[in-house]
Amino acid sequence: MLTTPPKKMKQSTWPGRSDGSRFKSLPVKHQFHQSEFKSTSKFWSTSSSSRQIRSSDGDFSKLPFDVLTKIAASFTLPDLQAASLACKSWSEGLRPLREAMLFLKWGKRFKHGRGGVRPNLNKALESFLKGAARGSTLAMVDAGLLYWEIGDKDKAIALYEKAAKLGDRSGQCNLGLAYLQAEPSKRKEAAKWLFQASKSGHVRAQYQFALCLHQGSGVNCNLQEAARWYLKAAEGGYVRAMYNVALCYSVGEGLAQSHRLARKWMKRAADRGHSKAQFEHGLGLFSEGEQLKAVVYLELATRAGETAAAHVKNVILQQLSATSRDRVMNLADNWRALPSSR
Repeated sequence: MLTTPPKKMKQSTWPGRSDGSRFKSLPVKHQFHQSEFKSTSKFWSTSSSSRQIRSSDGDFSKLPFDVLTKIAASFTLPDLQAASLACKSWSEGLRPLREAMLFLKWGKRFKHGRGGVRPNLNKALESFLKGAARGSTLAMVDAGLLYWEIGDKDKAIALYEKAAKLGDRSGQCNLGLAYLQAEPSKRKEAAKWLFQASKSGHVRAQYQFALCLHQGSGVNCNLQEAARWYLKAAEGGYVRAMYNVALCYSVGEGLAQSHRLARKWMKRAADRGHSKAQFEHGLGLFSEGEQLKAVVYLELATRAGETAAAHVKNVILQQLSATSRDRVMNLADNWRALPSSR
């Protein structure tokens, strides 16, 4: 029975909590040359055990079931349904994975209390494991997440490893994060799997891999490469990366200094609910004489726990009329963050 209260998987964040000094948390290090960083594609290249199948090799319907299921292990239900229409052989071969999708669906219902069922972690885990047993990497990752939340990290890592080796980018990302948090941490292995997921476009992995490059954790420290991956993650909608990109542009670290681009990315992060970005953007607006807009962002930052923002906000509020103060609070009360990847 699951009795341990759920605990969320920690995610490394950078920079640290704002203390009122602009960009103080961004470490300014010496410039690293490209020669100090090995080519990531060469550095992390590994031989693949999967067979290379080409259309010229013959009839796809004659693929061995084990090869077929490995190829389709990370397919979603629509992809599986489409592939199952290819031929009778594929339809039969993919039957376990289609069944896994039903168990995955019920697992999510039991975990979150959706679809007319009450939350039940035991039934959720049971459903996820049944889906994982049928070869779905999606179910493996969800089962791993649930194991991690209840504190059974060894079982979580085992499932992440299986999903990662089958090419699931979420499994690769979670495995990398788990290795970073292991005791002792496996930083090189973590960076390897984060890089694999990053190449596939997983924005959280791109952000975490950028952190590894920035901090020299598991790889050689390289600010240019770190900034490049921050930017990829930011363009993919990852709000923490947006904030870091703004800092890099602001001080010219890893990216050519540009106050215009720094402000652009800081505002994007602020509008998506990043509290430090709200604080920094509020300060920027205040310095430009935009008092009302500045107070709104500073108020949002204060509500999110940025205590240093409260002092600046109160100073500005004293200079505003009662009508303006009421308007600012109303704007803050009705503010809604833009959608983003956290």
